[in-house]
Amino acid sequence: MEKKWRLNSAVLNTALMPGNVIPLKKFFVGILLFSFPVLLFGQNDFHIKDVSGFQDSRHHWMDITDHEQVIVPLKNQPRYEAGNIRAIADNILLYEQPNGGWPKNYDMLAILTDEQKAILSQHRDSLHTTFDNGATYTQIGYLAKAYTLLGDTKYKEAALRGLRFILTAQYDNGGWPQFYPDISGYRKYITFNDGAMIGVMQVLQDISQDQPYYSFVDNHLRNEAIKAYQKGISCILNCQIVENGKPTVWCQQHDHVTLQPVGARTFELPSKASEESAEIVRLLMQVKNPNAEIINAVKNAIAWFQKVAIKDERVEIIPAKDVVYKFHEAKTDKIVVHDSAAPPLWTRYYELKTNRPLFANRDGKKVYNLSDVSRERRTGYAWYGYWPQEIISSEYPAWLKRIE
Repeated sequence: MEKKWRLNSAVLNTALMPGNVIPLKKFFVGILLFSFPVLLFGQNDFHIKDVSGFQDSRHHWMDITDHEQVIVPLKNQPRYEAGNIRAIADNILLYEQPNGGWPKNYDMLAILTDEQKAILSQHRDSLHTTFDNGATYTQIGYLAKAYTLLGDTKYKEAALRGLRFILTAQYDNGGWPQFYPDISGYRKYITFNDGAMIGVMQVLQDISQDQPYYSFVDNHLRNEAIKAYQKGISCILNCQIVENGKPTVWCQQHDHVTLQPVGARTFELPSKASEESAEIVRLLMQVKNPNAEIINAVKNAIAWFQKVAIKDERVEIIPAKDVVYKFHEAKTDKIVVHDSAAPPLWTRYYELKTNRPLFANRDGKKVYNLSDVSRERRTGYAWYGYWPQEIISSEYPAWLKRIE
């Protein structure tokens, strides 16, 4: 947009020179373009009021103990309304670390006390910056939109620092770790879980596709972002699991060197992951003018979704004794029941090579039925879902028509 403002400023200056005349309509359009960007891009045009991207971190801050947090929530901590864009953007700035990234598991909409703000300012480091649970890429996107609406350069500068952090954290093979620069343990793996790499790729895709709220990115940085995006697409394609010569889908994590499926937490085993794979397919379908490799990757993934869909079953939530576990409280339980009217259902994990629905407990041992999972994990993890359904039923057919 900044380029548009400069162009229209030149038009206005030319119009005001003696002897020069331009149509009155163009004159006033120029004024509007130059002076009132909010009229150009209304709040709903790019969904800045949609703050759902921060929900996962908020949930962890409010409901789950995380020992890496430097501030803890108050009881009934107040929150800004989604329409209070400046206050939320200012809040987001409080959490950005010196390297340009953000930590996870805080509520970006929480109205902080002076004491909480002071603690945040005293604990600025770059060890816990991450892409997990919506961190960093969600903040960058929000600040970019806030700058476009409000014109406050501090939001642009913070977003640019975040973008440079993304570019620095990328592996040479095109993937991103879950954390950066701390890549100890499973943090080093290329992570699709919780939308980490796909969220980063969405920022780069928006820049590559000239979304107006990233128009402040200069040509040099834009070119770097486009290169990173292209490398990311190649990494995604190279990570697609091939069995018996047939590409299928993706794991939650892939080794950062070999690109093979790997586990993370003890109950997150190497497997084919339906939720994360659905997110990957959706991103690939957003690529403009996809090449044959992308098209084949999408078609093979869709075929796999259709092959492993579970029919005539649904998950039912039943009353149960209230139990408080370390990371959550369970007031109900979950069981799988037969239902001939149920829509297609998918498990989160499928076993490599066999495609059997796969589950696990905290001891790391695989099981094949939800009933064999402890109640703590049964109620504390999303083992079943309908993630691929909208893609199969509507998005994929529309995509096929677009690329034909």
